[in-house]
Amino acid sequence: MGADAELLRRMGPELELLLPELDERARRLVLGAVARAAGDGGTGAVARLAGASWQTVANGAAELASGQVTPEGRVRRAGAGRRPLAEADPGLVPALLALVADSSRGDPESPLLWTTKSAKNLAGELAARGHGCSPQTAWRLLRGQGFSTQANAKTAEGRRHPDRDPQFRYIAGQAREHLAAGQPVISVDAKKKEQVGEFAQAGREWRPAGDPVRVRDHCFADRDGGHAIPYGIYDVGGNTGFVNVGTDGNTAALAVESVRRWWQLIGKDAYPDAARLLVTCDAGGSNGWRNRAWKAGLAELAQETGLEITVCHFPPGTQCRCLTTELSRDGA
Repeated sequence: MGADAELLRRMGPELELLLPELDERARRLVLGAVARAAGDGGTGAVARLAGASWQTVANGAAELASGQVTPEGRVRRAGAGRRPLAEADPGLVPALLALVADSSRGDPESPLLWTTKSAKNLAGELAARGHGCSPQTAWRLLRGQGFSTQANAKTAEGRRHPDRDPQFRYIAGQAREHLAAGQPVISVDAKKKEQVGEFAQAGREWRPAGDPVRVRDHCFADRDGGHAIPYGIYDVGGNTGFVNVGTDGNTAALAVESVRRWWQLIGKDAYPDAARLLVTCDAGGSNGWRNRAWKAGLAELAQETGLEITVCHFPPGTQCRCLTTELSRDGA
């Protein structure tokens, strides 16, 4: 005796309207109920009628027959569904950890690690080793093992000179003495240069939708154009900044001229009784300790302004912000 053809004929249009409105649990149970009502062969007939999996219809009918219907609030009974990939393939996680072992960074004692390999590349290498895995699964497994994606942190220092700390303390002492006497203290440094013209720049800005700033599609050097070279002056006592922008090169002339313009535009008014000026800077570049043009230019500036100018260079590999750190450390 075959399935009830009349019942299936009448239920076809109804199922077509009803099934799209149901979740997985309700859909399975409805198909199972119709299959039971259709009699022998009903499972296959309902599966063909609804375009569903034979197993889905059979599972629904079995749940109704056993009386152990999935509880309200659950789509599947406990233990149903596909096993997690890490359980189905016990070698997956060890293989993943082996792949990232040579590229992982971080303290081995820390619960937080990070890796330099992308999830896509890891998934490809796992597949090549017989462990089928999507990039999303690789990412999820790494997160579960305590990994995260992070940028590099500049924390490793070079060889420390025994006079490094005394040098910082000397500079901090000079700065405290100048500030206590009401004399200006500035830190100077050149910043990253940028091409002047229609070139792509990092970052984003608010603009009307669909109206980005048009720039060149290739940022080759423009021989006819120039570069914007910001040279910064930080007034330690006033906690203010000043930037002078050059368009030629990061030279000693730009460094001296930046100090000169700071004094003419801001410094002489902020410190009307100043007789001395302390300049702190890093050890290289346009204001380096070996740069004679920098020294000669400051000597000329001292004659122009009548200021006694003292320059303190920080040790190699350090920057001007170390002054603020050292002052804070000493309680100034």
